[in-house]
Amino acid sequence: MTLSFDMKVMIPKDILVKEVRGESVLLNLNKECYFGLDKVGTRMWSTLSESESISKAYDALLKRYDVGADVLRQDLHDLIEKLIGYGLLEVNE
Repeated sequence: MTLSFDMKVMIPKDILVKEVRGESVLLNLNKECYFGLDKVGTRMWSTLSESESISKAYDALLKRYDVGADVLRQDLHDLIEKLIGYGLLEVNE
């Protein structure tokens, strides 16, 4: 699948999320695997899950962090791809 920033991410129903001191642990109950996010990853996760599209999340994150636009775009893309691979996120058009 080709990831487009016009897509929206969704958290599957079988995913549990626990935030501890600004960092998050994501648990996929079906695959019995977990994934940890640092503070920046946690902010990306929460912004993605609350936004209408990946593009809107990207815009919000770009305003929040002092980072180059291309660097953020690549980092966000890589995180989404990784989370999809672990079954922790789904996307729809």
